[in-house]
Amino acid sequence: MKTTRYKDYDWWLIISALLLTMFGIIMIYSASFPLAIDIYDNASHFFDRQLIWFVVGMGLLVFFMHFRYDMWRKLSPLLILGSVLLLITVLLVGTHIRGATSWITIGPFTIQPSEFVKLAVIIYLAQVYSQKQAYINKFISGVLPPLVVVVFIFSLIMLQPDLGTAAAILMTAGIIVFLSGAKWRHLTVLALLSGGVITYFAISESYRMQRLIAFRDPFETAERASGGAYQLIQSYISFAHGGLTGTGLGQSVQKMHYLPDPHTDFILAVIAEELGIFGIGFVLLCLLMIAWRGVLAGIRCRQTFGTLLAFGIVFQLVSQAIVNAGAASGLLPITGLPFPFLSYGGSSLLVSLASIGIVVNISREGNRIKREQDENQAA
Repeated sequence: MKTTRYKDYDWWLIISALLLTMFGIIMIYSASFPLAIDIYDNASHFFDRQLIWFVVGMGLLVFFMHFRYDMWRKLSPLLILGSVLLLITVLLVGTHIRGATSWITIGPFTIQPSEFVKLAVIIYLAQVYSQKQAYINKFISGVLPPLVVVVFIFSLIMLQPDLGTAAAILMTAGIIVFLSGAKWRHLTVLALLSGGVITYFAISESYRMQRLIAFRDPFETAERASGGAYQLIQSYISFAHGGLTGTGLGQSVQKMHYLPDPHTDFILAVIAEELGIFGIGFVLLCLLMIAWRGVLAGIRCRQTFGTLLAFGIVFQLVSQAIVNAGAASGLLPITGLPFPFLSYGGSSLLVSLASIGIVVNISREGNRIKREQDENQAA
């Protein structure tokens, strides 16, 4: 009879994700209470909502910790079909916020289906490419067919429009194709095509061009500073004001209606201002631990599907965090991608915690098999 022991779980991974999430909830309250008071006359409005999502997300994490990861093979076609239907639903009845129709309103809450689609695409690609190992070196029959589905989903997300999420899905698809063992010339062609498509969309809209200009030189002119570069300049001030040790929890000045989206896209700037380099260091330490344990789970997994799934999830979480941090610090253009576990947003938090649950299950299965083999050898 198979038994599960507590030591089979990757507690380093679980604790790192939970520490980062709880730290994020605290910082969401600190970053959002001025805005929450002005809009809702309730300082804890965003905090309360994120706390609700955290409780739901914990349920998902625990559930997926015990849901055998290889069962996702059978569910992947349904997940992709559901993703397409969700994205079409968004276009038909979605809620329009800040120039994009990316949300569906359900009672007092809104969800962003594209966040769930990210995970569905990873599961789908891991399943398909794990079955194509015998002919992965053939572009037409091995590499290309699953990417047609990815391109279709990319197109649906761009109709919202949401270039940041669409580009994140393309990048994750690329890393899974690479890890599947595709030929370098095939990867080069795909990289050039993807880069060209993303570049075209990045320069095709004026507001995206403003973000690129801001990234290049936000202080070039006063006119630009009052437009697309305003967010970045305020973020710079946050980082400079925080210094090494920060101004103290709750003491940020920039969140007082200077820094737009202080609890979402630019929460890292508030962390830097209030807790300084030490606060940023804590975030990076947790993120590095998640990346290390996730990669380790993928390496130790004996099934190609599990390996690709773990690597895809880790890449999605870490790359999104890097892009968000790069935007807040001025090292990368602003994309609007949230920081996993930290930024305010129920959809992002649910998917992040569910993803950790899946990786924990992959790790747990590998540890259990190894433990049982060791016990049999000892007997």
